[in-house]
Amino acid sequence: METYDSFEYDVLVIGAGGAGLRAAIASIESGASTGLVCKSLLGKAHTVMAEGGAAAALGNMNEPDDWRVHFVDTMKGGKFINHPRTVEIFAKEAPDRILELEKYGAVFDRTPDGKISQRPFGGHLYRRLNHVGDRTGLELIRTLQDKAVSLDVHTHMEVTLTRLLLDDGRVIGAFGYVRDTGKFVLFRAKAVVIATGGWGKMFRVTSNSWESTGDGAAMAFFAGAQLKDMEMVQFHPTGMVWPPGMKGILVTEAVRGEGGILTNSLGERFMFKDEYMPEQYRGQFAEDEAEARRWLDDKKNNRRPPELLPRDVVARSIYKEVQAGRGSPHGGAFLDIRHRGAAYIKAKLPSMYEQFHRLGDLDITKERMEVAPTIHYTMGGIAADPETCATTLPGLYAAGECACGLHGANRLGGNSLSDLLVFGRRAGLAAAEFAKANAPGKLDEEQVEVETRSLLAPFEGGNENPFHLHSEVQDIMGEHAGIARTTAGLEEGLAKMLAVKARLPNLKAEGGRAYNPSWHTCRDVVHMVALGEAILRSAAERKESRGGHWYLDYPNESDEWAKKNVTATFVDGEVRIGSSPVPEMSPELKALFEGKK
Repeated sequence: METYDSFEYDVLVIGAGGAGLRAAIASIESGASTGLVCKSLLGKAHTVMAEGGAAAALGNMNEPDDWRVHFVDTMKGGKFINHPRTVEIFAKEAPDRILELEKYGAVFDRTPDGKISQRPFGGHLYRRLNHVGDRTGLELIRTLQDKAVSLDVHTHMEVTLTRLLLDDGRVIGAFGYVRDTGKFVLFRAKAVVIATGGWGKMFRVTSNSWESTGDGAAMAFFAGAQLKDMEMVQFHPTGMVWPPGMKGILVTEAVRGEGGILTNSLGERFMFKDEYMPEQYRGQFAEDEAEARRWLDDKKNNRRPPELLPRDVVARSIYKEVQAGRGSPHGGAFLDIRHRGAAYIKAKLPSMYEQFHRLGDLDITKERMEVAPTIHYTMGGIAADPETCATTLPGLYAAGECACGLHGANRLGGNSLSDLLVFGRRAGLAAAEFAKANAPGKLDEEQVEVETRSLLAPFEGGNENPFHLHSEVQDIMGEHAGIARTTAGLEEGLAKMLAVKARLPNLKAEGGRAYNPSWHTCRDVVHMVALGEAILRSAAERKESRGGHWYLDYPNESDEWAKKNVTATFVDGEVRIGSSPVPEMSPELKALFEGKK
């Protein structure tokens, strides 16, 4: 049998982005020995791609903002299939987490009177995005990393974990390999927190980095945890479309928050078209371009421009303009911020200025950007309890993008960073409490042997190139589970995905185990095929259009489906789809919507 290194902790945190770091901090401060595992290097995580800010109702901008308004905005943005208790906790605790981050040392932009500066963002009624230029995620990661290191967190970098270990249904650790040596490694833990982010790399056009292959969600899925609302994938409206090598890279929503306007090839500011204004937002946005221009300098007496509608609305509008033949030369729309002036742009959007200058040889202070929807985020994921982030498996917790419950059918910009602070902390606290109350589980070496054989199988004579299969998965998801979906397309996509699934036993890895991208991709593809199948089946199950799920055969929201979350479980090697009722709001929360829904 292959040998492996072994480590033991009270709490194992898998994933070292914002949610994982915050969970580790909470666990350590609770007195639990804590191990932190990351697939990449510490500080390298998709959290840095959240550029525009962290949403929290601090009310620093002389506007009547509080947690109640944030709650209403988040439920409306999520099209009311969010877990209302999760949203309530989030809206109430987000301000404390931001102020805590400030105490840790985060450097925020400031108002003239020294408060944390807040900017407008899509779907937020008031200026609520606490920011550091357009590098907020980077500052958040830096701050949490410094805090965790100061607490002597035990970090294991460049480790890929591939299987959760179980003792009579309870999660007691995880097994995988060290990427630079190929050696196997086993972690025993009384409790495990998964904070591994999303799975955007199963799409070709995405803002996600290479780590976003869904490892954590797939491991939880295979171990028996329930996934929820997997059909809800977010298409951010503004990704780069040119040059080709940069396609999909994020153009932060902060550009629109700072006054950026969207136009089509005819020069029309198309978001003012009546057909693009959802009923629930009618009357809440600028009536015409004149009011939108006044809003730039007088936000108290004018309404937001419609470019700040929620992401699902703006993404579909750009898609429709392109389909109607009014797109930009490379298949998108124009985003223009030139009217704000070079000094303002360089001060407020330094990363965007550098990004376009260096990658696209384009000066956004003088030229328009070309943008189009790009896969950015996954609202669905591992079903997690609002209070503790507990999954349906004892001993397993989930926080951040891999978890499901907060964002419903569409995430509002800025809610992801405060999400990982609020629920990363809660997951770490709950895992530490579980560890105090439970003895270590019993290790079953048979599970280790099975996983070892599975990981080594690609070296034993298969003939399927993992990179080719990954590319096929991306083609399937892009063509059949993209921004506009149909029954025929989903069925065809599922048939193709099942055909890829049948080829997985023949995956072949070239070379040795040390730093071998071929071998690493073999397991990445297994994870992405499982989650891709869950997305395709879940999308076909929800027979309506809602948020990120635009189903052309069912173009309207359904009262029946408004009451359901779609569930996915992995049983006997098969993906099974079901549904569960959306939890009821308390009477106090319902009262917040009187006259607003």
